[in-house]
Amino acid sequence: MNTAWLNTRMWLCVVLLFAVVYTLFVVIGTFMGIGTPLIFSLGALALVSLQFFIGPKIVEWTMRVRYVSEGEEPELHKMVSELAMKAGIPKPRIGISKIPIPNAFAFGTSKKTGRICVTGRLMELLNRDELEAVLAHELSHIKHRDVTVITALSVIPMICYFIYFSFFWSGIFGGRGGGDSKEGGVPMMAIAIIAFVLYFVSNLIVLYASRVREYYADAGAVELTKKPHALASALYKIIYGSARLNTGKIKKEMGSMRAFFAADPMTAAGDLRDLRAADRNKDSQIDEYELKEFAERARVRRTERVMELFSTHPNPVSRVKKLGKY
Repeated sequence: MNTAWLNTRMWLCVVLLFAVVYTLFVVIGTFMGIGTPLIFSLGALALVSLQFFIGPKIVEWTMRVRYVSEGEEPELHKMVSELAMKAGIPKPRIGISKIPIPNAFAFGTSKKTGRICVTGRLMELLNRDELEAVLAHELSHIKHRDVTVITALSVIPMICYFIYFSFFWSGIFGGRGGGDSKEGGVPMMAIAIIAFVLYFVSNLIVLYASRVREYYADAGAVELTKKPHALASALYKIIYGSARLNTGKIKKEMGSMRAFFAADPMTAAGDLRDLRAADRNKDSQIDEYELKEFAERARVRRTERVMELFSTHPNPVSRVKKLGKY
């Protein structure tokens, strides 16, 4: 599969996001008269670099990952080894996540340091073909190197929001000197407003990058397994298993990690309503015939296309329709 267009778009997102950071610090330097934009930008770059290298540890801690040996999970290791060989990349480290949702994710800073994790609940829900399709999807993220880009970019909206929050409250309480609230507060509030706008814009860019990489990972999984219906069925089961969970608890515990998942657990309830139509015989899975039929007749409403702009993952109907075309 040719990933040149994926790489072009991902690196375009990188350029745009660093332009956002540079713009933000130019604004701060101009309004506050402290430091230079170059110094601030270098500081932001250092922060992004730090997050890039400690990101895997943050994911491991948040997702409660325990790495398993081949003796503990021989079948899981066998599937990953075979898929990695087909993909032409080193076998990633394999872990089991203790979070209470059916899902999978990949992370790491390079192909050599890639890691694939599945949850215990996912292994209970999926059959062998479906599990293999999900592993192929996650392995494709590592092969395409998009996990590296997402790991680096995800911190930039956080930087913008932190600056917005800090300057907003400084502006409320009168600025740096604590004297004339109008004189000290206006520059602070101006910076806060600009930072919030840039936070919104940078978040949209990260969300776009996240959605694009999911389509390519789906295509990569099909290329490795030759079973698009197995991935469609796995996505349906993941969404079904997540729809009954407490979304408030999920958002609190792992909301910042949603982009890493194979499917977004936060939108599962609505996604399930759209995908139920694919399961014509109500056996809780999607076979080849059902996938083909659903891909031909399903439609994504305009409102859902608009809402997709604010999502970490593509609309599941769009994903399944694309799988049906392979």
